[in-house]
Amino acid sequence: MRYLTKSRFKLATECPAKLFYTKKPEYADQKIDDPFLMALAEGGFQVGELAKAYFSDGVEVHELGYDESVERTNELLRTDRVTIFEAAIRFENLFIRVDILRKVGNRIELIEVKSKSYDKDNDEFFGKREGISAKWKPYLYDIAFQKYVVLQAFPGMEVSAFLMMTDKTATCPTDGLNQKIRIATDANGRKSAKLVAELSGAELDQRLLHQVNVDDECDRIFAGTDVKEPEPMSFADRIRFFSENYSLDQKIQMPPSSVCKSCEFRAAAKDLDNGFLDGFKECWKDQLGWNDADFGDPTVLEIWDYRGKDKMIEAGKIKLAQLTINDVGSKPSDKPGLSRNERQWMQVEKARSKDDSFYLDAEGLSREMEKWKFPLHFIDFETATPAIPFNAGRRPYEGIAFQFSHHVVEADGTIAHCGEYLNTEIGVFPNYDFVRALRSELSSDAGAIFRYAAHENTYLNLIYRQLKEDKSDIADRDELLAFIRSITKSGKESTEEWEGERSMVDLFELVRSFYYDPYTRGSNSIKQVLPAILNSSNYLQNKYSEPIYGSSSGIQSLNFSDWAWIRLENGKAADPYKLLPPMFQDVSDEDVVILSQSFELSDGGAAMTAYGRLQFEDMSDYERGEIRKALLKYCELDTLAMVMIYEGWREFLKG
Repeated sequence: MRYLTKSRFKLATECPAKLFYTKKPEYADQKIDDPFLMALAEGGFQVGELAKAYFSDGVEVHELGYDESVERTNELLRTDRVTIFEAAIRFENLFIRVDILRKVGNRIELIEVKSKSYDKDNDEFFGKREGISAKWKPYLYDIAFQKYVVLQAFPGMEVSAFLMMTDKTATCPTDGLNQKIRIATDANGRKSAKLVAELSGAELDQRLLHQVNVDDECDRIFAGTDVKEPEPMSFADRIRFFSENYSLDQKIQMPPSSVCKSCEFRAAAKDLDNGFLDGFKECWKDQLGWNDADFGDPTVLEIWDYRGKDKMIEAGKIKLAQLTINDVGSKPSDKPGLSRNERQWMQVEKARSKDDSFYLDAEGLSREMEKWKFPLHFIDFETATPAIPFNAGRRPYEGIAFQFSHHVVEADGTIAHCGEYLNTEIGVFPNYDFVRALRSELSSDAGAIFRYAAHENTYLNLIYRQLKEDKSDIADRDELLAFIRSITKSGKESTEEWEGERSMVDLFELVRSFYYDPYTRGSNSIKQVLPAILNSSNYLQNKYSEPIYGSSSGIQSLNFSDWAWIRLENGKAADPYKLLPPMFQDVSDEDVVILSQSFELSDGGAAMTAYGRLQFEDMSDYERGEIRKALLKYCELDTLAMVMIYEGWREFLKG
C-alpha cells in the first residue's frame, strides 16, 4: 500500500503535484535525500535526542517496516501509562511516526520536536491579518495532520498536540552539554544523533526546549478558520484527496505559480544527460501546452526580487518577452545606481531583445572606486548556529564565527591570500579569538575592507553584543569593541548607533546597483556572479587560465599550489567552486552542491555541515585533516571570487 505519511503530506501542502514525483528514482530531485544530513545542515540534529532525554521512561520503536512498527506501537499502547519514541500510527492509508507520544489512561499527548526557536513572550502563531503566520504554517500543519490521524485511529481517546522547540530565552546551564549528543554510525553506515552521557540535574531542570500546546491552532486548522480566505476543501477533505491520489499514483494537476521557482523536481543539464525526467517541465507542458523549445525562454520566475510573479502568470504573461514596462515599473533610485524596478526592467529588456551583453554603470562604479584606499582587503566568514550551545550562559542558535579568509590587493595590482583563521577545536566558543585574529589581519593599515552581502557585518554586530553582555573578565574587551565599531555599521538590534571610519564596503550592493549580466539569470549570489564575470572578461580568462595561483612567481596562496582557475567546458569557463576537492568523502556530489548553494541553508551550507561533523562525529585524524583542508580551500575561494570581481570591473573600466 502507498501511505500518505506526514512528510508526504507536508510536500502536498507545498504543491499537491509533488506527490506524484516524490521518491520516484526516474525523476531528478534537487533536495537532500539524506534526512540526517539535512538535519545536520540545519543545525538541529541534536534537538530530537535532547527532547527524548527529558522523558526517562521513554521506549523507542526501532522497527522500520509499516506493519512491524505499528504492531510494536499497539503492543506498547496496551499499557495504561507509557511514553513512546517514534510511535507508528496507521489509519487506512495514512501513516505517521510520532516523535514523542505519551499515553496516560484515556489521554494521548503528541509531541512534535522541531529544530526551530520559539519565544513564548513574543512569537505569535497567527499574524495581524487573521491568518496563520507563513513561518509557522508548515509546523502547525504537520502536527495537525498527526492529530487528525491519531483521532481517526483511536476515536475513543482524548488527544492533545504539542510542539517542542528551542526556547529563545533559555540559557545553557553547563559547559559541554552539546558534546553529550554526538553523531553515531550504525553497521549499515546510517548516521544518527546519540546521547552518549546522561544529563545532569541542572541540564534537566533548566531546559533548553519549551513545550507549547497547539490544540487551539489545530482546531482552527480543522475548522478552516486558520486562513483569511476559506479553502475550497476542508482540512479533512484535503487529506483524503491527497491520500486517494497518492494511493492511485495519480498526478494532481496544478496551475503554474511562483511556487514552481523552488520546485525540487527540476532537472539540471547533467540530470537530463544521465536520463532523469523533469517533473517541473512535465507539469508546465500539461498546463501550458509548452514544448521543449519554450523552456529555453526566460520566464517571470527568474526576475530578481519581483513580487508580481503570480499576477503575471495568472494573466498569461509567463515569458519575459510578454512583459511591458508597466508590468514591472520604472521607479528610479534615490541614490546612485539602478533602482530595483530599473534592474528588473533591464533583465526583461535584455531577455526580450536576446541581448546577452553585460551592463556596467562605469560612471557610478568609478565614483565608488575612487573612494577606496589601498591596500584593499577582502574578507569572508564561515559561521554556525548550534541548536545546543557550546558553553554555559549561551542561548540556543547563538551564532559562532569559526573561520575567515583574507585576500589583499595592493595599489600596484599585487594579490596575496595573506591570512586565514579556522577553529574546529571541540566544544570551544571561538568568537573572541576570531575577532582578535581578524583585528591582527586588518589593523596594520587603513585600507578599504570588502564583504559580500550583510553576513559579516551581522556577525560582527552579534559578537559585539556578546562582548558587551559577557560578565567574565576579558582583558582586551574595549579594544575588541572599538575594532568592531571601526569596520562595521550598527545593526537594527543594537542599542548604540555607529558607522565605522572603515565600515566594510558591500560588493553585493555594488553588483545590485552598477552591474548586471544575463548569464546570472537574475541572481546576485556570488556563486552566480563569479562564473558570469569570468565568462565576460578576457583579462580574467587569460590571467587565471595559467597556473599562477599559489606559484612562487604568481599569486601567494596559503592552500593552493600552481593552480589554474579557468578551465573551459564547451567553450565556457567552468564554475571554480566545482573545481574544489570534495568537502566529504561519504556525501554525494549532488548533496554537496545543494548544501553549498541553497539559500535556505545560507546560515549553514557545506561549511557549517563540515564544522558540525568535526564537532560531533568521531573520525580519524586523517578524515579531520581532509575536512579542514577542504574548509580552508572553500573559504579562500570565497575571497578570491571577490578579488576576481574587483579585477574584472577594474579592467572593464579601463577599456
